[in-house]
Amino acid sequence: MKLIRPAILLVLILAGAITLAVYPGMPATITSHWNAAGEADGTMPKLPGLALIPLLMLGFSLLFLVLPRFDPLKENYRKFQDYYDGFILVFALFLFVIQMQVILWARGIFISPTLLLPVLMGGFFMYLGVLLEHAEPNWFVGIRTPWTMSSPSVWRKTHQLGGKLFMLAGAVSIAGILAGAYAILFILIPVIAVSVVTVVYSYREFKKEQASGTGE
Repeated sequence: MKLIRPAILLVLILAGAITLAVYPGMPATITSHWNAAGEADGTMPKLPGLALIPLLMLGFSLLFLVLPRFDPLKENYRKFQDYYDGFILVFALFLFVIQMQVILWARGIFISPTLLLPVLMGGFFMYLGVLLEHAEPNWFVGIRTPWTMSSPSVWRKTHQLGGKLFMLAGAVSIAGILAGAYAILFILIPVIAVSVVTVVYSYREFKKEQASGTGE
């Protein structure tokens, strides 16, 4: 959709504008890291602590926007452009919420990361699943194994499976809000499991394709 890229720009501008607006009233040192239990365990000086995430948002958004130009299979991006741009927007929104967490925490509004992060990661994984189900072969986005890159049919099958599994991983991650200090496990274990399963699946499908002589 044509509105996705303007929405990305809006999120970047909003993050910068809010950060600049609150900067004068922020303490000299701000919390920048939390442990698995949601307890603050790291700080940074105000300037780098507040500037880091907006700069990451800008840098990664620009990187994701230009990467397709350098892909030998760049024409394939047109087939899933809306979903790819949607991923950039979701990524920017993810970092935007993290920036708001940093600002609110510095203002004395303590929203526990053990509640926020599982929901953020869960939503991110779910959209990643949507992207994977629509992604066409390319060198930057998706489950890029030697076997998916060698066979369009293995790519499609692996990404259909991977898309569904990442959506499931997202649901498990969100359930982590009930796990307190163990919430991080609800995020890490599913995504590691999905990664292993899809790599093994792509290998097995490629071998089956070779054995049957039906490769594209």
